Formats: sequence, C-alpha cells, structure tokens
Amino acid sequence: MIKTISDYCKEKFGTKVYRLALTTGATCPNRDGKVGVGGCSFCSEKGSGEFAINAENIAEQIEKAKALVCAKMPSSVKESERKYIAYFQSFSNTYGDTKRLISLFKEAIQGDEIVALSIATRPDCFSEEMFDSLESLNKIKPVWIELGLQTVNENTARAFNRGYTLDDFEKTYDELKKRKIEVIVHMILGLPGETKEDMYATSKYLSKKKIDGIKIHGLHILKGTRLAKEYEKHPFKIMSLVEYTEVLINCLKILPESTIIHRMTGDGDKKLLIEPRWSADKKRVLNYINKRIREEFL
Repeated sequence: MIKTISDYCKEKFGTKVYRLALTTGATCPNRDGKVGVGGCSFCSEKGSGEFAINAENIAEQIEKAKALVCAKMPSSVKESERKYIAYFQSFSNTYGDTKRLISLFKEAIQGDEIVALSIATRPDCFSEEMFDSLESLNKIKPVWIELGLQTVNENTARAFNRGYTLDDFEKTYDELKKRKIEVIVHMILGLPGETKEDMYATSKYLSKKKIDGIKIHGLHILKGTRLAKEYEKHPFKIMSLVEYTEVLINCLKILPESTIIHRMTGDGDKKLLIEPRWSADKKRVLNYINKRIREEFL
C-alpha cells in the first residue's frame, strides 16, 4: 500500500490542500559560477519553475497563485475552507541572503489559509544560520525541504553536471532530520546511460535513509537546455509510458510504506517539450499510472 500526498494532507490538515507556486527570485550556485555554470543539463531557463507566479512581492504572488488554483477548484469548495501550501519551486531557494529569504518565507506563511511551507533547493545551499532559521519556522508551521538528488550514481550526476556529491546530500539530509524537518527527495527516471538497476539502486538508498517523501519524475528534454543539444547530436533511448510506469512501480515497491508519494510523474512546458512526447498528455499518463498502481497495490 502506498500513501500519496493527497492522503497525507487530508490526514494532517483535515482537507485537500493546494500548492501555490511562488518564487524567491533566487538563482543557483550551479549557474552563477560558484559551483558551475549552465546548471544541470536538463534544467530549463526558469529553473524548473515554469508555473511559478512572477510578481514583485510575496503577498501579490500568493493572491495571483490563489486565483489560478481557485479557477480549477470545484465550485463546491468554499473560500473559507481552502487551504494551501506556499511552494517555492524554481531554482535553489536557500541560496543567497539568508535574512532576505527567511523574511520571504515568514511572510508566505502568515495567512491562516497557508498550512505548510515547501522549499525546493540543493543540499549545497545551506548555512548554519539557514538551518537554525528553518528549524524555528518549523515550530510555527510545517516546513518541507525538497532536495533534488535525482540519482545516487556519481557518474550519471557528473554527466548531467549536478555539481555536488552524494556525501553533500547525506550531510544536509542528516542535519535537516536532526532538526525534525521533513525532507522530500526528487528522483529522475530515465537519465542518459542509467539502467533499471541504477534507478533501483537510488530507491534502495532512499529506502535506507527512510526519507519522508519522494517526487519521482521522468526525464524531460526541453528546448534551450544543454540536454536538448546533446540529444540532437547523440540521441539516446527514451522510455515509453509503459516502461516508465513499470520502473516507477518497482521503485515504489522498494520504498517503505511510510514514504509519502508526492509525485509519480511530471509535466514540463508543452511549448518546450522535445521528449518524451507522451508526457504532454497528462490526463492519459495519470490515468494509466493510476490504473497500474491499483493493479499492483490494491
């Protein structure tokens, strides 16, 4: 049996919870030259934050993000009952001036309708001050840190220019857990050169770490990325939906039941998507994955 983020939020907050895609305006040490330039080879110009609201201040971002989310909600959901996660997705949101970033996070969780703070970042973007500040925020409202590990294979990581080691990940993960902060790990299936055994090895590692949550994505090749140029010169195998789903299910079977499944697939900007083309049909993809999940786990 698996537990999805929807199930988890209903248990924890008593209702369905919606993400508000926000931005701190941060960049990434793998882009500005501190660690590297160009970022990870698959990362888009918006740092995987294509759906984040672009506005000057947090209050305005929240209101605009709410409007987008509410437009998709059932009309039966009363405004007073709507609950949200303040989700800072694009780039590395613990990178930069700590005081400025913490000020933004504090502002984002002020409203009663905001039940949690989710921060996407890299494990090499933490100072002692940042750890301490996040620990304090976590006592006000739940703080979730999303770390983009992607794979435990160091050769693969070097190939896509991750810019940090597995040891860096371990140290940051252990420090966050010591401070009782929930950690969600990102994993990509279908990275160039990786075998199924490589992907299962990442799941086995994360199982031993007893991570709180996981986001599993297929590899997206997007226009304008270094990966797109590499793929044009030297095409590599792209998993079909059937292949992806089988690997996904086997990865889920490896993880302990306590791991919250935050995502089982992802959808990139359709205007930029080169491969896999099947991922553009989100409804069909989710229907197929959910059907296979029911067959395997229910």
